[in-house]
Amino acid sequence: MIIGVDIGGTFTDLVMIDGLRLKIHKLPSTPDNPARALLEGLRFFGDPTAMTRIAHSSTVATNAILERKGARCALITTAGFRDLLLIGRQNRPALYDLRPTVPPPLIPRERCFEVPERLDHRGVVLQPLDLAALDGVLDELERQQIDAVAVSLLYSYLNPQHEHLIRERILARGMIRANAIALSSEVLPEFREYERASTAALEAYVRPVMSRYLNQVEAALPPNRLSVMKSDGGVISARTANTQAVLTALSGPAAGVIGAHYLASLAGFDQIITLDMGGTSTDVALVPGTPVRRADSEIDGLPLRTRVLDIETVGAGGGSIARLDDGGVLHVGPASAGADPGPVAYGRGGTEVTVTDANLVLGRLLANYFLGGKMKLNSRAAHEAVAALAEKMNIGVTDAAQGIIRLANTNIDRAVRRVSIARGYDPRDFSLFVFGGAGGLHACRIAEGLAIPRVIIPRFPGVLCAFGLLVADVTLEYSRSVLGASDYKLVTIFDKLVTQGYADLMREGIEEANMVFTPQVDLRYAGQAYELTVPYTSGFTDRFHDAHEARYGYALRDRPVEVVTARLQALGLTNKPQLPTETYTDATVQPVGGVDDLTIYEREMLHAGARFVGSALVLQVDSTTFVPRGWSAYVDQYRNLVLEKIR
Repeated sequence: MIIGVDIGGTFTDLVMIDGLRLKIHKLPSTPDNPARALLEGLRFFGDPTAMTRIAHSSTVATNAILERKGARCALITTAGFRDLLLIGRQNRPALYDLRPTVPPPLIPRERCFEVPERLDHRGVVLQPLDLAALDGVLDELERQQIDAVAVSLLYSYLNPQHEHLIRERILARGMIRANAIALSSEVLPEFREYERASTAALEAYVRPVMSRYLNQVEAALPPNRLSVMKSDGGVISARTANTQAVLTALSGPAAGVIGAHYLASLAGFDQIITLDMGGTSTDVALVPGTPVRRADSEIDGLPLRTRVLDIETVGAGGGSIARLDDGGVLHVGPASAGADPGPVAYGRGGTEVTVTDANLVLGRLLANYFLGGKMKLNSRAAHEAVAALAEKMNIGVTDAAQGIIRLANTNIDRAVRRVSIARGYDPRDFSLFVFGGAGGLHACRIAEGLAIPRVIIPRFPGVLCAFGLLVADVTLEYSRSVLGASDYKLVTIFDKLVTQGYADLMREGIEEANMVFTPQVDLRYAGQAYELTVPYTSGFTDRFHDAHEARYGYALRDRPVEVVTARLQALGLTNKPQLPTETYTDATVQPVGGVDDLTIYEREMLHAGARFVGSALVLQVDSTTFVPRGWSAYVDQYRNLVLEKIR
């Protein structure tokens, strides 16, 4: 028995697979203690000792950063660089904003310390580490009762000697546990001082919080059963996540992309755009045959230089709040009602209109069939709330509800354009693979706006992120800044990285036959400040020219190309669960009812070969799908619901 668990802002989703048997479960999240909902959900499936593997995507690290509830952390850096986190890159988040606001650094200036030491650009020691000065800094850390320390010294990615000495000195004094010390030379051995320091600070900030959470969960489970999703779409053991906590910061959306890619490939669709619409936000990603990863991201404006899936997130979910600004203009999101109190229709004290309330008023959600009938929605309360908003807008209730839906769809449309058109891809060449509890209600209208010809909705769209955890491979990423290295030096570096990856995969329990190593390089034209990543194979410079032309519309094929970073992906292939298939039949599809002009179908009654046309609603325990007029639907052998615009 293997189980995937995805904790979202509104619901905690679980998928259990035992042989060919698949079972799902949803329950409200417990934001005050996410482990409570996780463990309660596991008990729904039985005795945890019978569970051979539990894969989990967590929002603990992300929430600790967003809510500023991480460890009381300090930074130790090279003399003269104390204000590194405060100064940053001086980028303007909004070009024409005369009074831009940027989030404060995780570590305030009074907890940033510098020590005399210096390396040159080759990693050669110019000035030895001043241990006496270091002891004075450590005295101050003790006085300030610091919980965790980030260490980021100049050029330490070339020579970590001084960072290791600082850690040894801290441990010798017994003031901070080894697990609460994050060295930039281990967290991110790459150049760019600010990004490296920021990533090390994020790691030190969230690692104690993540460790406490994982220890709490593991204490209730059999040993060595828990694995954790990373932001690059791979999984690692909980033991590894204890020392690489920041890699889990964006793991929830990543699991959905991996699950969607797996199911779409089985069904014969390898070019997809994923759309995951949950209770709080919508995540979209482009998958042109394989998931796309990038080397940098940010959380709340803070640089995070780790490999992540290329996902765009917008504040448009079922719980997104509709409001009027001071000028009477309607806005939807990014604020969300979340799980508690939730939309007005939940009847838990929510008073602000949400997207869910608008869908209920429009008849696209049925009050008696939410969560498969386990939760009843309050139609009257939702209608009254939307009516009050409509009165302020001087329009009808239906018009107000439709306006809320259109605004939410517009926000999602922009995100899809950013991952497709803005990156040189035509969305008309892709299928829209839709999941999340609210995705099916909006999918067709979004596809129409982008001329996407097809929408695919998996059998259990509301829990696809949890399913994705069960098909994810163990993925380890390694990087080394090389800055113009020769081919000979690159081969030597990759040999060392493969040796390290092999040892780490063995510790993850991966057999040698299931290991795959993929070398990559970050390249740029001489004089450029940013890079593109391409596979390190013969003709890799030609690949770079092609990638540059696809991304930016031109290539300088006569200009020298510079190697900046060597990367290695060490992949541990996991056993994928078998999914049953159905034989196509020509049986007539029987609706279970109708409301106004909508025909209602029960998803469990739609088997392979079933066909119908809109307008219709498809009901199931974890989601509802709205099929507008002018769209047709059929069910494939994996019981995916495939929707196509009628020509």
